[in-house]
Amino acid sequence: MSALSGKKIVLGISGGIAAYKTAPLVRLFIKAGAEVRVIMTPASKDFVTPLTLSTLSKNPVHSSFFDEKDENAQWNNHVELGLWADLMLIAPATANTLSKMATGNSDNLLIATYLSAKSPVYFAPAMDLDMYRHESTLQSFKALQQFGNIMIPAENGELASGLSGEGRMAEPENIVAFIEADLESKMPLKGKKILITAGPTYEAIDPVRFISNHSSGKMGFDIANAAADLGAEVILISGPTHLKVQGSRIKLVPVVSAQQMYDACHQYFNNVDVAIAAAAVADYRPKNIADQKIKKTEANFTIALEKTKDILASLGEIKKNQFLIGFALETENEIEHAKQKIIKKNLDLIVLNSLQDEGAGFGKLTNKVTFIDKNFNIEPMALKSKEAVATDILNKIIAHYA
Repeated sequence: MSALSGKKIVLGISGGIAAYKTAPLVRLFIKAGAEVRVIMTPASKDFVTPLTLSTLSKNPVHSSFFDEKDENAQWNNHVELGLWADLMLIAPATANTLSKMATGNSDNLLIATYLSAKSPVYFAPAMDLDMYRHESTLQSFKALQQFGNIMIPAENGELASGLSGEGRMAEPENIVAFIEADLESKMPLKGKKILITAGPTYEAIDPVRFISNHSSGKMGFDIANAAADLGAEVILISGPTHLKVQGSRIKLVPVVSAQQMYDACHQYFNNVDVAIAAAAVADYRPKNIADQKIKKTEANFTIALEKTKDILASLGEIKKNQFLIGFALETENEIEHAKQKIIKKNLDLIVLNSLQDEGAGFGKLTNKVTFIDKNFNIEPMALKSKEAVATDILNKIIAHYA
């Protein structure tokens, strides 16, 4: 999965011949899974048409604060555009635009949006050799980088003037690769391997029937997707569910029964940094599984059950340096029962759910959890979406490795 997947990108285009490269650049961003909105300076429209870029980006292209020819024109809100972006790229960044960025000379929509942006800003200079080396340009480079902007260095090659040297805007493929590498280097969980269990287990009674629970698997999948977005390599061991993983950083290991989940966890556990047991694993299974479908002949029918292996406790017994996180779904004496599980299962952190809390539990889009660490520090959280809870859990992991 590209680090750009799901990112909202504002692409600012200024008036240089290298503007023609922005059409394939937009296509590469879209292919990587990003959403792109384009802002053009008036001069840039001499080199590439707004129609081309709006077609490729599937969004309107903005170039002025409003259309002076249309008395009913809508104001293009530069603040809204700046706040929308996860990152902003100005390419090509001409000497003129770089100077305006460095001095705050906000005389067009692009500069106004740049000054409003709260996201990282990348800029890819493009100009002739002597302009690129001029002291004023070098001062702009220095100032912009001191502001925290990220420069994508120009490349050597043939220039529009016929000269050959430094000043050629980086090729679209190289720009995308530069940004991806920069984003990945800043991902807080890059280099970490995380094992996550999710969903229910099915414990067979006969070839047709089984014992299970109402877990959808959403909490575990949300944690997996969020962990991958933060750079982690994820092994997601999931019971039966309709949910899908997002991206190449997640290896999905499908299982059905508690025993299969136990075996899969022990296969991978020794090679991970973190394990998060979010699955709702059956505590009991039928002692004997019928080979054929059981016929409805008796008024009463008894199934003998036996305990399944406690996956989380077994991982706690063999853990070395792994950060081990468990979930607890309780209905009474929640805090005390959770504390007992921390001790019994050798956990570093437990995520407590209570079925007494409205909006929490199985089959919901929200969850209300309480974090309890191995030192019994208790941190109750507000009702949130499961995606937000996943982020809170991962922040605990980030803090552990900080």
